[in-house]
Amino acid sequence: MPEIVLLAIESSCDDTSAAVCIDGKVVSNLTANQKIHQDYGGVVPELASREHTKNIIPVVAEALKKAGVQASDLNAVAFTRGPGLMGSLLVGGMFAKSYAQALNIPLIDVHHMQAHVLAHFIDEPKPSFPFLCLTVSGGHTQIVLVKDYLDMEIVGETLDDAAGEAFDKTAKLLQLPYPGGPLIDKLAQTGNPHAFTFSEPQIEGLNFSFSGLKTNILYFLQKQTAQNPDFIETYKADICASVQHSIIQVLMKKLKRAAQEYGIREVAIAGGVSANSGLRSHLQQYGEKYHWNTYIPAFQYCTDNAGMIAITAYFKYLRGEFCPIDIPIQARWVM
Repeated sequence: MPEIVLLAIESSCDDTSAAVCIDGKVVSNLTANQKIHQDYGGVVPELASREHTKNIIPVVAEALKKAGVQASDLNAVAFTRGPGLMGSLLVGGMFAKSYAQALNIPLIDVHHMQAHVLAHFIDEPKPSFPFLCLTVSGGHTQIVLVKDYLDMEIVGETLDDAAGEAFDKTAKLLQLPYPGGPLIDKLAQTGNPHAFTFSEPQIEGLNFSFSGLKTNILYFLQKQTAQNPDFIETYKADICASVQHSIIQVLMKKLKRAAQEYGIREVAIAGGVSANSGLRSHLQQYGEKYHWNTYIPAFQYCTDNAGMIAITAYFKYLRGEFCPIDIPIQARWVM
């Protein structure tokens, strides 16, 4: 049987990534980060799209080189169609379309959040169907019931802000440099998670809400710094640990409820926030307590990367799920 060689491109936000997948194995996964956003405390969409334009050709070239393949070896080109920043998606999407058209090979569109879930099938151990996946990122918080590679159902999601947004907002309030999420995680490891208590959102069912928690953290810090201007510097590690503990408790309680409601013991996490050491540790603890089989992607497949786009494209390729060359980008795309 001939090899299936796929090139995948991810450009949904501020990371330009390219990967090569051969017969379902990701053999290269390269990512160019954009440090330019550090000066602004967050991603600036216009700057992100310009940086993608600079990075995409060298990143693709390096991914092909590392995989030891030529453009002529490719059977298809995959790209992130959405959701994400429109300008960023357009750069990756138009490049992929042009590349596929020039080589006269099929084009495969991939849903960014679906790809985060399927990152679990890049390396061992791999979950068995059906399984639950908590996908947590700066823009999304979802509990997904995964019935098959391409058959997924969202059973719970945030009604407003994502968990990653709560981390990012807290980092800004603490005047931590961008990206602040990993720094909160690092500081939390030396802090007391029970030093401060924040409100827990009271949302029925399996849905989430983090806007109220963000507001509670804001008012708490304003009140404390009014009384003690050095409060944040004095208790920064404890604040980070307490905020992180609060967010993780909300996530894990909902995940536990979903596992009970659906009678599932195969449980995974994915998305950028799945790189958080506290969340990873809590998943393992819950797994031991409730007899779950738990799954966590390798760090390189947690944040936005083309490896996860490649593995998703592989399963779509096997089913012949290609897309037309004029398919539109979907900045908002419901899974």
